Order: sequence, then structure tokens, then C-alpha cells
Amino acid sequence: MIARIVRYVNVAVAILLAVALALVYWYAWRPLPQRSGTIDAPIDATASVSFDALGVPHIRAATQEDALFLQGYVTAQDRLWQMDALRRYAGGDLAEILGPAGLDSDRESRRLRLRRIAEDAYVVLPPEDRAALAAYARGVNHFIATHPGGLPLEFTLLGYQPRPWSTVDSLLLCLHMFRTLTTTWRNEISKRNMMAEGDPQKVDFLFPVRATGDVQPGSNAWAIAGSHTASGKPLLSNDMHLEYALPGIWYMTHLQAPGIDVSGVALPGVPGVMVGHNQRIAWGITNLQFDVQDLYIEKFDDRTGRYLYRGKVEQARAEREIIRIKGQAPTEIVVWVTRHGPLFVTEGNDRMALRWVAAEPGIMQFPILEIDRAQNWPQFTAALARWPGPGSNFIYADVDGNIGYHAAGKLPNRRGYSGDLPVDGSSGDFDWDGFIPFDQLPSVFNPPSGIIASANQNPFPPDYPRAVNGNFAPPYRVRQIRDLLSARNGWRAQDLIDVQRDLYSGFSKFLAFEIVAAYEKRHAHNPELETAVALLRGWNGQMQKDLAAPFLISLAYQHVRTSVAESASPGKGLAYDFGMGPAVVERLFRERPSGWFRDYDEVLLRALVDAVEEGTRMQGRDIRRWQYGAYLKVSINQPVIHQIPIVGKYFDIGPVPMSGSSTTVKQTTRSLAPSMRMNADLGDWDRSLLNVQIGQSGQVLSSHYRDEWTDYLNGRSYPMQFRNVQAKSTIEFRPVAK
Repeated sequence: MIARIVRYVNVAVAILLAVALALVYWYAWRPLPQRSGTIDAPIDATASVSFDALGVPHIRAATQEDALFLQGYVTAQDRLWQMDALRRYAGGDLAEILGPAGLDSDRESRRLRLRRIAEDAYVVLPPEDRAALAAYARGVNHFIATHPGGLPLEFTLLGYQPRPWSTVDSLLLCLHMFRTLTTTWRNEISKRNMMAEGDPQKVDFLFPVRATGDVQPGSNAWAIAGSHTASGKPLLSNDMHLEYALPGIWYMTHLQAPGIDVSGVALPGVPGVMVGHNQRIAWGITNLQFDVQDLYIEKFDDRTGRYLYRGKVEQARAEREIIRIKGQAPTEIVVWVTRHGPLFVTEGNDRMALRWVAAEPGIMQFPILEIDRAQNWPQFTAALARWPGPGSNFIYADVDGNIGYHAAGKLPNRRGYSGDLPVDGSSGDFDWDGFIPFDQLPSVFNPPSGIIASANQNPFPPDYPRAVNGNFAPPYRVRQIRDLLSARNGWRAQDLIDVQRDLYSGFSKFLAFEIVAAYEKRHAHNPELETAVALLRGWNGQMQKDLAAPFLISLAYQHVRTSVAESASPGKGLAYDFGMGPAVVERLFRERPSGWFRDYDEVLLRALVDAVEEGTRMQGRDIRRWQYGAYLKVSINQPVIHQIPIVGKYFDIGPVPMSGSSTTVKQTTRSLAPSMRMNADLGDWDRSLLNVQIGQSGQVLSSHYRDEWTDYLNGRSYPMQFRNVQAKSTIEFRPVAK
């Protein structure tokens, strides 16, 4: 009897296992990207896509239109659900698949009018831009149409089918990046609230646009002339710092067709290569961080939509938005649009409209492919002149030995105000006077030093004739980059990975020195603090995950920053978290002006005591056993599959202890880190290196789902195959009637 029961149980388990394996095969294994064989496609001539060991597609086509078609197809194979999720996030359609959990995000996207902006932009794009976007969209749609039952697992789990891809969707994803990199209106609200409760001069001090020692120009990349390199040709490096995501935000791609041969990283859902190199030039992009948003306090009547402007009554336009919600009835919102933009923020009785460069009529252009094809500095800068935004720093190098930098993007030309606080919309005195002309934006070409190094700091000189505002970074990273690059010659692409991974924080080292000096000046001998002070005294400023001192100084900085903000605006200290905060703290404690603190050393020692108490609660009483990495842990979750009980977490990353900080060259926080690393060798393209953060594919069972993560974490990169492509597999695309 018992044997029979055991046999039945075993049979039942075997059946369940077989069913489970069948389901895994059907819904997760079967949709994996095709890497070999032949595919019929509506293209002009036979083409091929060869995949290297990392799953990077090397696309060879007879026309540029065919190359973009194939780029859309192969990107959709690996990243279709990510592409769909991003367009839904930008367009305000998440609640349709996620239910009420996506509603708040949808409301914000609808109030920003992103899809309406994209639709308006498409109408005025030059024909060549529209044709490129259309070719890419046809490739995405060919994949969707030929795989009706074989789409990525997320579509099955969420129970929906993707709608066809459109050219507007690609523009929508460009706007998604625009929003990600230019949302500064919250700084205006934060500063306004602190002004209301505090000392205006002190609060203004907390929000500087530059720090002492800023180095021109600004970006998060560098170029080195051949005089400093082993090959005698330039090197160019770029590691863009963005929020963690699984899959990552970039997709490595190589496009080859008559008139174009370009390799680098692309934004899934957008044609062309965003950062990379062609046969003659290399370039990198990072965020300029110039303020391109203003809040206008409108004298607005909510009942009628009327508001005042220059003493006259104007009528706002009412746009009705229907948001579909999974499992519930749709909801409707009304967006009032004034001449300054949509009503976006309500603070007390104030109704504020948001003016944003991305929403300006006629602004959106698509110069990415023009950049990809540029052969020299004049062609490159001509393409940059069309760059609408986000405001960006472009670093450049070419095979002729030139290096350069140019800021690009449409930046508001403000007169009589800087844009750091909400302004009166009714007066008309704070309207933008067009945009700063491209040829007046910061630039440099072949500087005498042979080095262009930058890291998001303010690139505008102090005597710049136009108003400058933005959430620029403090100068610690750029100083360290310049110091490292200037310390030697004979650089190779491989060597520059160590620069990208550098963990020294000049600010944290400064603050540690100040705390130790304050302790010793007081001749204090507190047994509970002696170990902490000894750690800081012997620390070399490296923000390494296995050390205690970086954890201690990070806690101490938070307490010092709060004390500084409290002095400026009592009761608002905890709300202050401005990017330039470290530079503000350093300047205060170097100069120690009167009116802020009775005793600066007392502030430092109080912060030390509080940091030790807080650290003890978090990691125990033995300070020497503390670890920074236990404090700076990162988890990157697959947004849908993570929700599957038991097995879902297997496809996540972390929690992982990390090294670095916001003031190290390897900028690492709980929310962002380098999203890719490129080191381009202008002496031999095949000596160039490139890796993304996690992997090429968003398909969880793909061998390229997270095959780059360990190497990324440990600072190892891969050859950026260009002329010598070592194909592991190849798909041949055969033309059929369009």
C-alpha cells in the first residue's frame, strides 16, 4: 500500500515537473532571439546580422534604410518588452497593464504631455529624419508580426499583446531621456520652501551653480591627445552614469551600409548609435545639467481656465486625457495648458505652469544619424547644432589627432532672472528670449594641454554673458580625472578602465581631515571616539566597500549637511539634498564665515558623535569591523519576473555591496552608477573596449541576460569588434516584396 502511494506521488511529481518544463520551454525558451539561419524580410537586398560572443549584432546591409530596419528587428528580439515598457512609462499608459500601481506615473506623464509633444514633433521633422524612424519602426513591427505567439515572457505574465511600433514611439523614448536628464523643477520648489522659512542669503549659498576650482569644459568623459598616448593617436573614454535597470538602458550595436559604418551603444527603441565611433571619429555624451525648466506662478481661475498675462485675460486650453486602468474603469484628467505650459504644480494657493524646452514648438530634431556619419569636426559640430536636447556635453576625437568638446542643446536665454525659483507668470517679465545660439555655447578644440576632462561640472565661464543655472556637479571627480591623466604618458585604452573605476573622494578625505583636526584641537580623549578618529586619521580617501572609514565619513557628512541646511533654514535641514552639497560644505568649513555657526569644530564633533551612534545601531559597536559595502548595497530587480514567488528573485541582481560614491570618478550611489564603459582607441579601432552594465538581452533565459555583470563589477571590459568581427553566428535576411 505504502509503495503504491509512493509510486503515485512520484508519478504526480514527474507529471508536474514535465508540465512545468513544457511551460518554461513554451513561454520562456521558445521566444529566445534567433541568432542563425535565414529570415525573409521586406528589405531591398540580401543583408546579414552577425552576432559576436557578447550577442552584439553587426549589421551589414545594402542601404541605410535596410540597416535601420534590421536594427529595429534585432533590438526587438532582445528588448521588446523594455521598449514597450519605456514607451508606456513616457506616454502615460502603464496603468493599462499594471493596474492602479501605474496610475500616479501615468498622471505625471499625461500632465507633461509627452505623447502630444512627440506627435507634434513628428509632423515638422525633416523628411530624412522621418524616413529613418519609419525604417526602424518597420523592423520592430516585422518582428512583432512574425512572432505572434513567441514574444518575451513579460507579455504573457501581464496578459497583453504589444501594439505596433510607430515613429512617434521612438520620439517618445527620446523624450523619456529628455525628462530623465532635465527634470529640475523640484529644485525650484525646494529652494522656494527653504527661502520661506530661512535666511535668503544663506539659502542662496546652499544652491550654487559653480564651485571654487571648476575646470572647463564639463562632461562625464575625457579625450587625450596623441602626445599622451602609447599609439600617438587620441583616446576617448565615456562612462555615462544613469539609474540602474534590468535590462540596462543601452544596447550595443554595429551598423554598416553605404555611407555609414558606426559602432557603439544605442537606446532601445531609437535608431542609430548614440555613443561610439565610426571609421574616422569617436564621441561620448553626458548630461550638461543646464536648467531647461521654469515654473510660472499663474493667476489662474480653476473654474474657467482663464488667467492673467500682461494685464489681459487669456484662456488656457483644456486637454482631456483618458487613462485606462487594468481591472478598473478608465479615469479622466484635464490638463490646462497656458502660454507657459501645462499647470503642473500646486503649492498652497499657488498654481504653477511648467515651461520646458522639450515642449517648445519645432524644437525636436533627430540628428543622431547625422552624428553617426560625421567624418570630421566641422561635420560633427554641424550635426550638434541640430541637437535639441537634453542639453549635453559632447567629447570628440578623430583619427587625424584632433580632440574637442562642445556643449549642445536648446538652452533658454533668460533675462533678468536665473531660473532658480518660481516666477510670476502674469507679468510677462520672465519669458524666455529665445535660446542661446549654438556658436556661443562652451567649446574647445585641441587645447594646449592635450587633455579634455570633465564630469558634469559647470562648463560656463564665470564671465559668461548670459544667465546660467543648473544642477551641476561639484568638481571632485573632474579634478581627480585630470590629476590621473596628467600624471603620466603612454596611455592605452585598457589603462583607462582604472581611471573610470577610481575610488578616491577628495571631498570625503577633506571632511575626514577636518573632523580629525577638530578632535585633536580640543585635546579630546573620548574612548568611544578614539577608534573612529584613528580610522579617519589613517584613511587614504578610497571609498572601498570593505573599509569602515568610508561608511563613517558618509554618515558624518549627512549630519554636517543637515546642520548647514538647518542654519540656513530652520526645520528644513533634512529636505536639503542638492548635488553641489559637498562643495557647499567644503567652502563653509574652509572659509568659516561668521553668521553660520558659533563654533565650526563643535559642528564637526557633533556630527562625528552622531555618525558613530548611527553606525553602531546599523553595524555594531566594533567600528573596525564596519564595512562601507554593507551600507552601500545595490539591488537591481527584473520589474515583472521579480514578482513570481520563489523563482522570480533568481533573475534579479543583488543585493551587492558596492564601492564608490557621488564624489568619486566611479560615481556610485544606491540609485545610479556607470551604465556603460567605452574606451575608444583612434590608433586601432579593434583595440577599443566597450561593455554595458549587465548584458545585451532582456530575455531572462538568454545567455546574454547578465553575462557582463561580473566583469563590469570587477572592471573588466571587452574588445569593441569593428573591422575584425569574430562572428559566433549569423542570420541572413532575404528580401521579399514590401
